[in-house]
Amino acid sequence: MDFLNASDKKGKENIVLIGMPGSGKSTTGVLLAKSIGFSFSDTDLLIQRQTNMLLQEIADSAGFSGFIEIEENIISGIQASKCVISTGGSAIYGEKSMARLKEIGIIVFLDVAFPEITRRIQNISTRGIALKAGQSLETLYEERRPLYQKYADIIVSGDNKTVEELVTEIIEKLQAE
Repeated sequence: MDFLNASDKKGKENIVLIGMPGSGKSTTGVLLAKSIGFSFSDTDLLIQRQTNMLLQEIADSAGFSGFIEIEENIISGIQASKCVISTGGSAIYGEKSMARLKEIGIIVFLDVAFPEITRRIQNISTRGIALKAGQSLETLYEERRPLYQKYADIIVSGDNKTVEELVTEIIEKLQAE
């Protein structure tokens, strides 16, 4: 597929998925990568690999600010070509990392309504979600959603769709870019 031809997209040859935890970034990303012949990278796994810690261990030991700093340092150093990159939900807090992702890729926001997020996420305290002290999933959603919208080149609703339908819609929107 040549819809991400560098000459057409000003060097943006990657697809970056952003969205809330539970929005389906990793699941969708793997299938999207297979569908278009790209590689796949998950920034949460990069963070775990580079720190030798689980995300929850980082959140517990480094706190919110420390977690964001570690995440930003790792994401801002990403080198990728023809890759679908799934980010952690908190990637949007790092201006340096988001600038890097915008530089190398087209940013796709998987927008999923809050009731669906709550249905999908049962393990908020063990999932490695970067939360501020006393923050609920609902206040996290309300805080992050405008940031996802701000950084997105493309917004795709993940509500009431199968992963295959999401992938098809993302490809169609990328081709229309």
